[in-house]
Amino acid sequence: MKKALLSLILLAGCGPMTLAEAERQCLERARLAKHPRGEVFVGASTNGPEVGFDVTVSSDYLSGRDPAAVYDSCVMSKAGQPPSRPLYDMPGWKG
Repeated sequence: MKKALLSLILLAGCGPMTLAEAERQCLERARLAKHPRGEVFVGASTNGPEVGFDVTVSSDYLSGRDPAAVYDSCVMSKAGQPPSRPLYDMPGWKG
């Protein structure tokens, strides 16, 4: 009985996510397909000044994929259905 319950719990995590959650996650992936993202960190500590940076470049950007195509395929794979509206109509998209 415990084994069956554990199996059901694990399988529940493998199912498609809600459309809204998929759209939120895939919007970020589409942003990274449009351009890389970078951050610069500047600060001070007891050891003196500290500087750092972080750059994120996606394979979608490097291969020149259309952000709208990235978004559509991402939502379809995560939610099992097409997006509720096109990428360019999504709030928060600055294309």
